[in-house]
Parts: sequence; structure tokens; C-alpha cells
Amino acid sequence: MNRIHKITDQCGDKVAAEGSSSSQGPNEIFYHEIAQLTKLRSRPHELLSKDMPGRSRLPVSTMKMLLSCFKSIFACKWSCTVEQLDSRTYVSQFSDDGTLFIAGCQGSHIRIYNVDKGWKVKKDILAKSLRWTITDACLSPNQHYLVYASLSPVVHIVNIESAATESLANVTEIHDVLNFSGNDDDYDDFGIFSVKFSTDGRELVAASSDNSIYIYDLEANSCSLRVLAHKSDVNTVCFADEAGHLLYSGSDDNLCKVWDRRCFISKGKAARVLMGHLEGITFIDSRGDGLYFISNGKDQTTKLWDIRKMSSNAKDYTPKCRYSDWDYRWMECPPHAKTLKHPRDQSLITYRGHSILRTLIRCYFSPEYSTGQKYIYTGSSDCSVYIYDLVSGALVATLDHHEGLVRDCNWHPFYPMIVSSSWDCVLARWEFPGCG
Repeated sequence: MNRIHKITDQCGDKVAAEGSSSSQGPNEIFYHEIAQLTKLRSRPHELLSKDMPGRSRLPVSTMKMLLSCFKSIFACKWSCTVEQLDSRTYVSQFSDDGTLFIAGCQGSHIRIYNVDKGWKVKKDILAKSLRWTITDACLSPNQHYLVYASLSPVVHIVNIESAATESLANVTEIHDVLNFSGNDDDYDDFGIFSVKFSTDGRELVAASSDNSIYIYDLEANSCSLRVLAHKSDVNTVCFADEAGHLLYSGSDDNLCKVWDRRCFISKGKAARVLMGHLEGITFIDSRGDGLYFISNGKDQTTKLWDIRKMSSNAKDYTPKCRYSDWDYRWMECPPHAKTLKHPRDQSLITYRGHSILRTLIRCYFSPEYSTGQKYIYTGSSDCSVYIYDLVSGALVATLDHHEGLVRDCNWHPFYPMIVSSSWDCVLARWEFPGCG
């Protein structure tokens, strides 16, 4: 059964809630710069009606979008069928302009859909030399290339502008090798969990299982920098803004770090360290302004951070885990652990309600254009997508359809549309088509 649970309506309507709260409580007033910035960035809902393809539509309320009926990728307007893929889906992302959508699966397949042409498959890629799964995939800024990573030091790059729809690695097309280890003979050195293009498309930044961050120079076709960044696996890394000078990283050492490439980074020294999570970080998403980011943690929380509120001391206090025998990959989180708090938590808000188990589940800010980044949203191991109010921390809605955990989900940058991907091998599209 497909369900969208409305928890609170910003216009004042009240519906029964399925609880969640922020660190300071959803009913408390949050006096911080980001609260005012979010209010100023919010755009009129008329923008949504302009941008939806097809006939003219009435202005769309974001909440009404979330309460709309479930749709599939390929089905007609009100169908409740879904796009069934051949294996667990690990990655699902819109391109920056929203015209393309990529889905990366454990069974070596990556599909690129043309969103504006009825979700027609633009490229069906069969990946090469995978170890366990595709851990990440990313489109270049000009949308001509795609890179994909696995649990090895090798990233492959594919030209997606070629004429053929089917791309079989080194059979129908060349998938060039980008070796982050520098060792041509040993692909067992480490695995890559996250890979991202720089804004200018000239570099890649990667997070790895050897506790390091790597930067790869695409023009030189070589790894230009390795930083021993953390004391455990680095699960996620991203650029803080378009300038590309700042990086955010998150690790199984429970810390988020900020790196300034203009100084310190070549010596392995972080510009700042952020404490607050009690378990490892699975994903980080930047607000894009070089100041704020959110992180998902294995302590079953998402946290909002201001990088100006952080420590410069690399020897920051990290409490001993009171449930050290617990492993999120195959165990349920102990009930008492869900209420534990870091004694020196530097985050602005903590969002609770979703579940982070078994895999590196992702979280994001909602789009600036259509929502003013008013919300954050995350996948969850309880088979749902959770949407929270950024400022109050209140749970706004849950999107329920899947029968397996939701590892990734993505909100279209302009349309009122969310696509979720799951270990049930399903891509699900949530969309409000409007009326008029």
C-alpha cells in the first residue's frame, strides 16, 4: 500500500503525528541565522506551477505535493505501479538541471533516464570490475560523463553522449580507468565509498576505506593529493560550495571535518573538527553556501551544522561508545542508544525518527528553487523517506511504499517530484501533477 503521512502542515492544518523531534524540541523557537536565511530564501509557490511540464497548472503547495498520490517511473498519470530494476538500488540522483536521472544498482547496472522525454532510457551501462556493489555514481557538471565507484581504488569514467544506448564496459564502449591508488597491479588496497566532481569538472574528490580523502586531477589523469583524514573509514566527502576550496568529510570515527585546500590540507590537518555524533557518519550534504551542512549518522540521527561553531583542536573529546558491541550492519539499534546524547554536541539541530541501519543511507537539503531549502529529507532502513522541517526539526511527512530499506532519494531541483530507490529493487516516483 502506498502512503504519505502528513505530520504537520505549515499553513496550520493539523493531522495526527508519528513522532520525531529536534534536539531543542520542534515547538521551541530556534534563534539562529539559518532560520532567517531559510525564510528569505523561500520562493513563491507559483514557481512550481510555472515549471511543471505540460499544461498550465495552479500554484502548488509543497505540503500538498507531499500528500499527493504515488506514481511510478513509467506508468500513466495516476498509476501505482513502479519501475522494477534487476537488483538492489544504491544510488539515485537527478542531474543539476533536472533533465537526467541516474540509478545505480548492486548488479552492475547504471541507468540514465531522460526526465524531460518521458523517462526514456538515455544510457544503460553495464559496469566493469565491481566489488560487491556500485558505491557511488556522479555526473560531470556538463553532463557528458559519468563516474562510478566500487569497493576498490579504481573509479571508471564513461562518455554518456555517445550514440549507443547500451554501454557494456570495454565491449561496446570504453570505460576508462582512474586509479586512485597509483598501483596498477593491486586493486585490493582500499575501497571508495563516495566520489564527486568539482564544479569545474576538472577534479574528483573521493572518500575511502583507508581513512583517506583523495583528489584526482582529470586533466593530468593522476591522483594529485591524498590526505590521511580520519582514524577510520571515510564514508563521505563533498565540496562545501562552488569555489571548491572547502571540503566536508565524515567518518566511522564519529567526526565531521572541514578541510581548506588553500592551507593545512597537504599536511593532513583539518581546518576544523565537529563533534556530536555518537557513531559513524554515513553521508554529508552541503547547503552550498560554505557554512552549513547536514550529516546522517549510525547513531540514528541527522544533524545540522554551522562550520563556524566548531573546534580547531584535533584532539577533541570523543566519548566512549556505551554500546560498543553493536554493529549497525546486521543488528537493530538498542532502544536505550537512541536517546543518548554527545556531551559536547556542536550541532545546531538533531533530527530523529528515521533509521540508519545496514548501509550508508543518504540525506539532503530540499531544493533552493522550489522550497528555499526549507526541508531536509533522508532515506531510512524502515522502508520510508522522511522529510523534516529544517528550522523546527519537526517531522513533516513520511513517504511509504517500499518493502526494503531506502538507501537514496532525490528531490527534483525544479519540479515537485521526489524519487526514492530501495533494496526492494524499486524506483518510486512521488509527484504532484497539479490541477487546472
